[in-house]
Amino acid sequence: MADPHCDICMIGLGVMGRNFALNIRDHGFSVAGYDRDGEQLALWMAEAGGGNLFGAAKLEDAVRLLRKPRAVMMLVPAGPPVDAVIRELLPMLEAGDLIIDGGNSHFRDTELRQKTLAEKGLFLLGVGVSGGASGARGGPSLMPGGPREAYERICNIFESTAARVEGEPCVAYLGPGSAGHYVKMVHNGIEYGFLQLIAETYDLMKRGLGLNDTELREVFRDWNGSELNSFLLEITVNIFGEVDPKTGRPLINEILDEARQKGTGKWASEDAMELQVPIPTIDAAVAMRNLSMYKEERLAIHHALNLPLVGFTGDRSAFLDRLRNALYAALILTYAQGMAQLRAASVTYGYGFPLETVARIWRGGCIIRAAVLENIRGAFERQPSLENLLTDPDLGAEVSKRRGDLKDVVCEAVGLGIPVPGLMASLGYLDSFRSDWLPANLIQAQRDYFGAHTYERNDEKGVFHTQWIGQ
Repeated sequence: MADPHCDICMIGLGVMGRNFALNIRDHGFSVAGYDRDGEQLALWMAEAGGGNLFGAAKLEDAVRLLRKPRAVMMLVPAGPPVDAVIRELLPMLEAGDLIIDGGNSHFRDTELRQKTLAEKGLFLLGVGVSGGASGARGGPSLMPGGPREAYERICNIFESTAARVEGEPCVAYLGPGSAGHYVKMVHNGIEYGFLQLIAETYDLMKRGLGLNDTELREVFRDWNGSELNSFLLEITVNIFGEVDPKTGRPLINEILDEARQKGTGKWASEDAMELQVPIPTIDAAVAMRNLSMYKEERLAIHHALNLPLVGFTGDRSAFLDRLRNALYAALILTYAQGMAQLRAASVTYGYGFPLETVARIWRGGCIIRAAVLENIRGAFERQPSLENLLTDPDLGAEVSKRRGDLKDVVCEAVGLGIPVPGLMASLGYLDSFRSDWLPANLIQAQRDYFGAHTYERNDEKGVFHTQWIGQ
């Protein structure tokens, strides 16, 4: 076994781990690699072609290749696999060593692991990694959180390998504890919202307007050349150009209309409810992932109710313009919901998120990167304490002038019988926040009537209870 000389060890050489390890190597660092699956290790070594990459068939051999204090990064599935790797590592590490969890771990699990490892003198960084396989290889967005001194030990590797926008690396220290994994969780919640919104525009164009796949591709390409420019629209254009080698038909039409969820979107919704922060577009996206799985029930209800879609009879070109504006407004509203959740979590959990920094590192590498993030970054740069993006004059104006288009699209979808819960939720969020009065007074009264839960008054401080008529 060679003398210790590697800068970092990568555990988990699947698509993400293998590509990120190659990225690290390409930037002048030496990497030890380990995977329980010998085939994954062999594939990694074959792709690597030598040069500062050192594979080990045993974990202890990979750890021995590391300079002290050691840095070990895991890119393995969240949950029990992370704990299993940590348990296996513990006898091989010593005080001062660093473990980096680059998976989508729940932020509460990260906090518990940090506490347990700190008692043994070990550091744990929870790092969100976004960008998929291509991002891992060419430059992801990295969201680290944990002990600052631990981040400073590894920041040269992260800053070298992250995506760059205008010369700035898309990585920054985000705060103590589970800050990094929390930001990644909200990132994924926003991603859920975006995917749902884009899917709804697809449905409206396909079943509503009757656009074929070539026309759909051209519309999405046109939109991606506008203020809607984003990674997700870019890949949508490519998806509509993909031909299935098995059938010779567009691949999109051969894919089952069910989309399962792996948990991060659900976690974002759950914690937003704990924080009492409304994120209805993200909630709707999570619910629709779940609803899509009930394929047999959907088919049964479709046949039982026999409610056919209504054909579109309006100006198709004008509707496409309104649909583009509606999507842009809804995307900003989804960002607003995610950023409001981060702001609340920053205070409640003591993260101290720099929201301008979050927007900055999301501009490149990550799945939700979009041109509008530069405007969002600017909004938080001008006003770091901004409570909601809708109160920024520029972004608020962009949404306000498109509100009519969002409303018209939702109304048209209802008339056509095409479900658009994400767009509806976005419109409801906007209309609720722009309202200076909401009917919650009646809810207070009803709760006091049936449960003596009390209510508050407009003209006097305190809580009150009434013996209501009919009681």
